[in-house]
Amino acid sequence: MKQNKENPEETEEKTRELERKTEELEKSRKALMSLLEGAEESRKALMNILEDVEAERRKAEEERDKTLAIITHFADGLLVFDEENKLSLINPQAELFFDIRAKDIIGRSVSDLSDFSGFKPLAVLLGEEIKRVFRKELQLKKDLILEVSTVLILKEREKLGTLVILHDISREKKIEEMKTEFVSIAAHQLRTPLSAIKWIIKMVLDGDVGELTAEQRELLDKGYLSNERIIKLVNDLLNVSRIEEGKFGFNFAKADFQEVIVTAISGVEDLAVKNHQELTIHQPKNLPQIYMDKERMIMVMQNLLANAIKYTPEYGKIEITVQVGKQYLHVKIKDQGVGIPKEDQPKIFSKFFRAANVVKLETDGTGLGLFLVKNIIAKHNGKISLTSEEGKGTEVAFSIPISKTVDL
Repeated sequence: MKQNKENPEETEEKTRELERKTEELEKSRKALMSLLEGAEESRKALMNILEDVEAERRKAEEERDKTLAIITHFADGLLVFDEENKLSLINPQAELFFDIRAKDIIGRSVSDLSDFSGFKPLAVLLGEEIKRVFRKELQLKKDLILEVSTVLILKEREKLGTLVILHDISREKKIEEMKTEFVSIAAHQLRTPLSAIKWIIKMVLDGDVGELTAEQRELLDKGYLSNERIIKLVNDLLNVSRIEEGKFGFNFAKADFQEVIVTAISGVEDLAVKNHQELTIHQPKNLPQIYMDKERMIMVMQNLLANAIKYTPEYGKIEITVQVGKQYLHVKIKDQGVGIPKEDQPKIFSKFFRAANVVKLETDGTGLGLFLVKNIIAKHNGKISLTSEEGKGTEVAFSIPISKTVDL
């Protein structure tokens, strides 16, 4: 039988082909192994990412639960409105304030909430667009007064919603009312005996019970002045309590502001003369009739002038400037006194407040004068401001409407 013998060249070619395929197969195997290794690494990385995501998710849930727990147990009422001013959250304390359930009002707009009788006062206060950051008092019930604050919720200057905080100040208001009532009763009880002491001392000083020695007269004069200061304090306390109770009566009518200036100056000019101080006034020849409470405005001017004189050193100057605008009368009283420290200026119109440098001077004062002045100006629909520099003096300026714009 005849056998076919392969050509050596063909055999060599086949061998090379086999080696090439073997190499390709090896490369494919290595590539596959590399892919498998990469896939394993990707799987491990993905598992790590998933573990991190899960950990972050748990952390976010914990933070959410903490936040919800805080909101739920917060002593103040909290309301959250979204960017469309629809209620998205209300905490239990707010539900209690309004005697309402969250499920009945969530998702409703402010205007919709006004349909609920308990919610209407707050809805009116907030307005449909919800007023920007502000703080107002709201009497929700006879024995429930809330301090309402709004805070914008922002992210990179984009409004995400509004947080409304409801703080119960009923107890503080009740205590304040009791304090005012106590001050009023105490002041009333003090005024009668003080007035009696005043007239007794005056009778003795006038010689109704016989002649006095120089030493006796000096002592009685000091007693009389001290009694006068106490009477002024009592009257100031009564005025403050009347303001806080809404019983500080006003009698508005058209009156001549020139008479206010003349009366106020006559009440303090003796003290200015005693201190050798120069009291000047700059004003138009003719002042218009002003719709005001004349007696209360005299009180304002006398308080401001008395302060200017009291805190200005001897031989100093006090200037009164009166200007007439289209709608307002503008008054400025400038002194060369001790001035008011910058940190004390925001509190200067507060009740019982006296600046630190003034207290050191040991001048008499109650810290009530500017409080009364501010309230009287406010009742006239006016504005009052103060600029001062310690050691250089103070300027108090106020403006009141000329015409009848006061809501009585």
